[in-house]
Amino acid sequence: MSSSNNVNADPAELAKFSELAHRWWDMESEFRPLHEINPLRLEWIDGMAPLAGQRALDVGCGGGILADSMARKGAQVLGIDLADKALKVAQLHALEAGTQNIKYRHVAVEALAAEQPASFDVVTCMEMLEHVPEPASVVKACAELVKPGGWVFFSTIHRNFKSFLFAIVGAEYVLGMLPKGTHEYRKLIRPSELASYCRAAGLDLRHTRGMEYNPLTRRYWLSDNTSVNYMFATQRPQAVGA
Repeated sequence: MSSSNNVNADPAELAKFSELAHRWWDMESEFRPLHEINPLRLEWIDGMAPLAGQRALDVGCGGGILADSMARKGAQVLGIDLADKALKVAQLHALEAGTQNIKYRHVAVEALAAEQPASFDVVTCMEMLEHVPEPASVVKACAELVKPGGWVFFSTIHRNFKSFLFAIVGAEYVLGMLPKGTHEYRKLIRPSELASYCRAAGLDLRHTRGMEYNPLTRRYWLSDNTSVNYMFATQRPQAVGA
């Protein structure tokens, strides 16, 4: 499926991230924001679904920032993506850093769901849904991949005027935190839309969290404000009688 024309991916998006792949682990590059928010999202995930000894999947893993840190928390991690160059960078970093219990594959999440249903204790899909043509399809596949009782975590960007000003105009054009064109406003996802995708996929929404940023102090923090960047913690219900 990963070579099919029907893959749920935008070739322009894949090319965009592939071109930047060699800079993924440069802390002063365009990926600096991902490095800075990673400890926050990692601790949030680990606090609800302790990672040690668990089988975890990172969907849209890119260069492996979150996947690598989950492995270092003690999880057995598989990172998947359709951007070849980013995957090669992730694999190289794991070798150089000596990260244990981590593997990477070039495969679409829908194809992996057909191959390995109900195989993971934790599934993460962070900063990825706003880059695919059919985010509901990704949510459904994530739900199929997690075991009953397991957790699925999503993060994305709200679609409203504030997010347009902060996440696109501010971050990309004024502050230069991200390359211009990283996000397209029409692809951003309202929390109500993501909640609908989760319900349709059979996932129960357990917690929401917002992420905020102060450009003066260059500090990120988690809050209850989901008006721009936000995260969902969802859970697949246990099977009846389990």
